Amino acid sequence: MKLFDFLKPARHIEKLSSEKVDAAYKKYRYMNFAGIFIGYGSYYLLRSNFALAMPHLGHLGFTKGQMGLILSAIPTAYGISKFIMGNLSDRSNPRYFIITGLIISIAVNLFLGCLSGIAASLTLMYSLIFVNGWAQGMGAPPCYRTAAHWFSISERGRIMAMWNVSHNLGAALLGALAMVVIPMFTWQSIFYVPSVIVMVLALIIVFLMRDTPQSVGLMPIEEYRNEYPTCKVENKEKELSAKEILFKYVLNNKYVWFLALANIFVYFIRYGILNWAPTYLTEMRGLKISYSGIAFVIYESAGIIGMLLCGFASDKLFKGRRAPVSILCMVIVGIGILMYWIIPNIVVNQISLFIIGMFIYGPVMLVGIQMLDIISKKAVGTAIGFLGLFGYWGGTIGASAGLGYIFQFFGWEGGFIALITACALAIFFFSLTLKIKCATHQTGLEVENENIANNKPVLENAT
Repeated sequence: MKLFDFLKPARHIEKLSSEKVDAAYKKYRYMNFAGIFIGYGSYYLLRSNFALAMPHLGHLGFTKGQMGLILSAIPTAYGISKFIMGNLSDRSNPRYFIITGLIISIAVNLFLGCLSGIAASLTLMYSLIFVNGWAQGMGAPPCYRTAAHWFSISERGRIMAMWNVSHNLGAALLGALAMVVIPMFTWQSIFYVPSVIVMVLALIIVFLMRDTPQSVGLMPIEEYRNEYPTCKVENKEKELSAKEILFKYVLNNKYVWFLALANIFVYFIRYGILNWAPTYLTEMRGLKISYSGIAFVIYESAGIIGMLLCGFASDKLFKGRRAPVSILCMVIVGIGILMYWIIPNIVVNQISLFIIGMFIYGPVMLVGIQMLDIISKKAVGTAIGFLGLFGYWGGTIGASAGLGYIFQFFGWEGGFIALITACALAIFFFSLTLKIKCATHQTGLEVENENIANNKPVLENAT
């Protein structure tokens, strides 16, 4: 067996008898959802650990610029990895793909937490954080591939909203752990304690997940749910080559580009607020360092509520239209940022964090669902990776190194002006996708509009 044979998609097996199909489908859908939920939450237990260590590194002599530079290693690596590994994930078994990334991330965090002297070397710390960022890029694409194969378009808004809760819970748990383990042990414990927890969770993930429905003797999700997307895709169950995925289904779709550009500014705000909240609240609002993790808990907990509301609204109230919900959320986020900046009160600042967290995670989630709606399920990992490349290279690096130097040279005021500007630009690019309308039909027959391209979304009638 070749070294990476275990990552290849599982083979299709003989179909189950019709009387067993419904029970088996329900069981495997629950299991796969639980697997990607626990899996993606586990990634977030190992992602933002450095941001929580930053207040302690400041006392060791690191400048804001240096800390921002190290912090930028994750999005720098993540952006490339999510695109490259996303393409690989489209041709892999998500069950083992997601675990491989977790194992690498566990190893890096154990190094950061257990090896003395790492904090004395800017280069070594940046290198390890970079490797962790690469491993983190292996988390989302297999989850989207799994969702595309096991859940139909009409239910994805709610399903993916519930799935997205996983990373809020993971990040919130990380913040809570920081408040407990750092005072009990040392600041390095924020790296090694979550690693031990994820080791256990990884075993559960392997038990729960499967590859495609056909790999366990079931029919495709479209046939099971009798819901066929109005986007025509030839032989939708055929595994595609890397070239086909990239050039036929991703790069030639203008809506993919609009969503990717919007994602830059959404991620700039998401991580610009989150990564700098512990430092901002301790420096400007007098919060004790030992309580700085509360910013993560508030922000991520609010995001859970926001994503569930946005997923329901986009499915039920807006009938599969995601862009109007994203635009409304960004308007409210802008108001929250102004409150967080202008009003010098710790209670108001925490309320503002709640508002921003609640509504920024709606667009974070919906931009991925929009992509899932308009792209072949055999190319969804690459499309999500393309989103990540823009979001993390343009948005999160800007929120890390970029904001770090803005804060250092122009003060907190300059940084907040940048965040407000990003909010306006996100609204603009989401407005360019307002005509996208997800749709399904329930007959399996040819759709009426024969001019729809293989990878183009259905557009609402202009009238």
